[in-house]
Amino acid sequence: MADATSVLHVSPVIPVVTIEDPQHAVPVARALADGGVRIIELTLRTASALTSMKLIAEEVPEILVGAGTVLTPGQADAAVAAGAQFLVSPGVTPSLLDHLLTLGVPVLPGVATVGEVMGVLERGLTAMKFFPAGPAGGPDYLAAIGAPIPQVQFCPTGGVSLGSAPKYLALPNVACVGGSWLTPRGAIENGDWQQITTLAREAAGLGLNQG
Repeated sequence: MADATSVLHVSPVIPVVTIEDPQHAVPVARALADGGVRIIELTLRTASALTSMKLIAEEVPEILVGAGTVLTPGQADAAVAAGAQFLVSPGVTPSLLDHLLTLGVPVLPGVATVGEVMGVLERGLTAMKFFPAGPAGGPDYLAAIGAPIPQVQFCPTGGVSLGSAPKYLALPNVACVGGSWLTPRGAIENGDWQQITTLAREAAGLGLNQG
């Protein structure tokens, strides 16, 4: 249950979304779903993030909602209680991973080095977030990791754009990418849900040429 491989195959792009006003949560999620992206990683970077997560989980059941930027066991517990169906961390420590593996939901731990990949792999997980993807080495780095460790599937996040996403998705060890470009702050603040739907549809189309 803890392995997040199935989560990585929901969409070629996992939207990484920060919502300040919980009133925007449901419209954003519905706009993504209308565009064919049925997954959202809602970051825990705002005081109201858990409220937004609960609203999405209750009112937009067609979308898989997860919690991003999970840094502590307490955050993980609160996110699951709010309805999070998967958990994403930017990095991981042994104690945090110990706790995450007890919660019964898929876990996508962040890694940036070969040693970190091996450490998570030792715990039985083969799906990982590669973060920060751009600064950490980009597609060339992931291609190099794929040679000695082909069993791991990655979701690169951090510095990924619509333009660079295809380079990552062309790699056999990349199942999807994470990106914030699907939900621009201006579109959320202005209630331009159609723009988000259009961007989501564009992102969903990236999967047509994948693999």
